Amino acid sequence: MKDFLYSFKAKPTRATIFTMLSLLALGTYSSFAQEEAGPTVADAIFTANNIWMLVATFLVFIMHMGFASIETGLTRAKNTTNILFKNVSIIAIGILTYAIVGFNLMYPGEFSIGQYFGFAGFGIASPEGAAGLIEYADGGYTYWTDFIFQAMFAATAATIVSGAVAERMKLSSFLIFSTIFVAFVYTVAGSWKWGGGWLDAMGFYDFAGSTLVHSVGGWGALIGAMLLGPRLGKYTKSGLIKPIPGHSLPLATGGMFLLWFGWYGFNGGSVLSADPGLISLVFVTTSLAAAAGIIGAMVLSWIVFKKPDLSMILNGALAGLVGITAGADVMTPSSSVIIGLIAGLLVVASVIFFDKYAKVDDPVGAISVHLVCGIWGTLAVGIFAAEFSFMTQLIGVLAYGVFTVACALILFLVIKMIMGIRVSPEEELMGLDLGEHGMMAYPDFQQIAESGGSTMTMASDGEN
Repeated sequence: MKDFLYSFKAKPTRATIFTMLSLLALGTYSSFAQEEAGPTVADAIFTANNIWMLVATFLVFIMHMGFASIETGLTRAKNTTNILFKNVSIIAIGILTYAIVGFNLMYPGEFSIGQYFGFAGFGIASPEGAAGLIEYADGGYTYWTDFIFQAMFAATAATIVSGAVAERMKLSSFLIFSTIFVAFVYTVAGSWKWGGGWLDAMGFYDFAGSTLVHSVGGWGALIGAMLLGPRLGKYTKSGLIKPIPGHSLPLATGGMFLLWFGWYGFNGGSVLSADPGLISLVFVTTSLAAAAGIIGAMVLSWIVFKKPDLSMILNGALAGLVGITAGADVMTPSSSVIIGLIAGLLVVASVIFFDKYAKVDDPVGAISVHLVCGIWGTLAVGIFAAEFSFMTQLIGVLAYGVFTVACALILFLVIKMIMGIRVSPEEELMGLDLGEHGMMAYPDFQQIAESGGSTMTMASDGEN
């Protein structure tokens, strides 16, 4: 630039004059185009919002790999193929059912039956063309982005159920339950808050789904686990617990980190805009709660079991994440730490309660993580955020509990009556990989069925 200015001052040649005129003309055209296209600041906000929402979408998507990994790691090797099959199928079921009916059940616009139920029609179609805007936040984002972000949430509720019924539920029965549960139960219940329904009008608050996603899935998980009964060999005749350890703690640990990573999209995307201040706050509260959940679970489990338990701190992290999800955008850092710490303590106490006293066999602790800590996180909004009522939060928790329990109970009982919900004892002992799929996730292992469960031996070079 200095050379250019120097040449102009020294000797304004025809080439220099032509260049200056060209730059002037380009500047004039740019100003004119800017006026014709509208304010560029609004365009930039719209683009930033849309890009962030899509980034959040694939962060939530990767959570399904986290669920698959942690569920697989905390269960036995002989059921790995079955668990992975369920988790792959769930995401397909969630997206397709959400496109067919779910989106228009959760966000129906005008409610047809008071503020309890509404339906905007089958399928998805932008009301304003391919880029119909969603004005949930300044600048908005496209209709298609809104759909795909919300669709990623839909399958999560069924994934929660998958962990609690693992290792003994029929695959076909589970897939039928998941389809109906995700398509209708999750969406109708979700419309009460996120669709502008009666709980939203009352002032109930659930930022990213401690209740709408996690507790709804948790209630379904509880009913399923109770109706199925415990795995063979889980309890002795006298009622004593026989631990059934998972086959891969490294896989489970990787699953936890994938879930934590994806939670930044789960909570951060629920801001529904690229607001830098609010997203940053949500990231901080989410991280603090997860970290505090680990510490809470570590301390209590170490005291109770006399040894540091890795599986407990994995669930402690998830407990903190579930706990903060309802109020991640309205909590202070100190409140987030308290919420996460209590969630970590609760998940350990809850696992012990369901395992030892209620005799509800939950192989991965899904009920304790998602139901118990989901309830806690929702109520915590009414405790730590002054602008929200504790009683309103409690009413919301109870409403979702009654509705989901009733729906899940009816679904499971009808499926049980028609086709059964539990595999045969022989299939369970053999493992669902062979019993349901005729294939093994680890073909180099030879499974040896025993009366109380199964053991694994390595087959290598002809040696067992």
